[in-house]
Amino acid sequence: MKTKPLMTLMAATLLAGGSQFGTAFADKIAVESFGKIAAGETQVFTLTNKNGLRARISDLGATLVSMEIPDKAGKIADVTHGFDNAEGYLSEGNPYFGATVGRFGNRIANGVFKLNGKEYTLATNNEPGGIPCHLHGGKVGFNKKMWKAEPKEDKNAVTFTYVSEDGEEGYPGTLTTKVTYTLTDANELKWEVEATTDAPTVLNIVHHSYWNLSGDPTSLINDHILTLNADKYLPTNAGLIPTGKQDPVANTPMDFNKPTAIGARVGEKFEALKLGGGYDHAWVLKPGNGVRLAARLKDPKSGRVMEISTDKPAIQFYGGNFLDGTVAGKKGVKYPFRSACALETEGFPDAPNHPEFPSAVLKPGETYKHVMIHKFLAE
Repeated sequence: MKTKPLMTLMAATLLAGGSQFGTAFADKIAVESFGKIAAGETQVFTLTNKNGLRARISDLGATLVSMEIPDKAGKIADVTHGFDNAEGYLSEGNPYFGATVGRFGNRIANGVFKLNGKEYTLATNNEPGGIPCHLHGGKVGFNKKMWKAEPKEDKNAVTFTYVSEDGEEGYPGTLTTKVTYTLTDANELKWEVEATTDAPTVLNIVHHSYWNLSGDPTSLINDHILTLNADKYLPTNAGLIPTGKQDPVANTPMDFNKPTAIGARVGEKFEALKLGGGYDHAWVLKPGNGVRLAARLKDPKSGRVMEISTDKPAIQFYGGNFLDGTVAGKKGVKYPFRSACALETEGFPDAPNHPEFPSAVLKPGETYKHVMIHKFLAE
């Protein structure tokens, strides 16, 4: 099906009766309060491009609070799960909605790793299958930290900086991280990370938005069509820790090389799905240099499409298996089971404990980089 330019769709919407953005789109980055927390006043920065797409990002956790995009008829809707204020993002029920996750996104077995002969112990803040592990940076990870914001109006971008002191959450080295969100007129939301350290450390900084392209946060994503540019995935044990193997996806419900409805095979009797309670695994992206296409997600009813490109070797596809209708999000909506999915580009989970995996070690003098591009279409 031919893709319709979003600029054309937005122009039609304006002619038909105006837009929530007013008669002209703002040419400056809007800043507003997002609520006061113990660490101080939080803010939200709004990026709007010439086609009317709008990204709202908070300095709490360098978090994508909302992403508003049009459907094939030009109707704008927010396509992410989240909260209306900063307090929600600090709540125990927040499953990392929209967050910048670190130092180490995904899981580390038993919360333990060795680096240069020394063993480091981290918090075990997750227990899938009753097996403790370290998840997403620990008890107070990057998602719960206040970041210093620097709006860049000439680039329609905001850069957030956070300095993680040596020993924070058990990690070695003082780590300085910069995260830049940019919204382009090509309808791309870019999330780019650079980090440096003063001592050897491990890290896997990831972006953790929950997507429902229908614009209806109470609907399920089982009918969303997913494509993953991957021939292999990482099987896990009952604690969702990779075994070290890289299994082929061919002839299994893990194969998304061809566009496939998320719910088409999620109930099949397959070991990986049983252990994960559905999809919650890292797919190994096909080899390539630089930034390349990793995933494509489409809602067939609205026509909204999101393409994700990255320079990392893997992507974690999580099907919202732990959403249970108890978390009250934006406008008080309680998000049902599998009402959103996360697609997180990343290094391999538990890499510090697997020498056969791509290294997660960062040394002084090196710069960690991670690029993730979300491109939005309608067709």
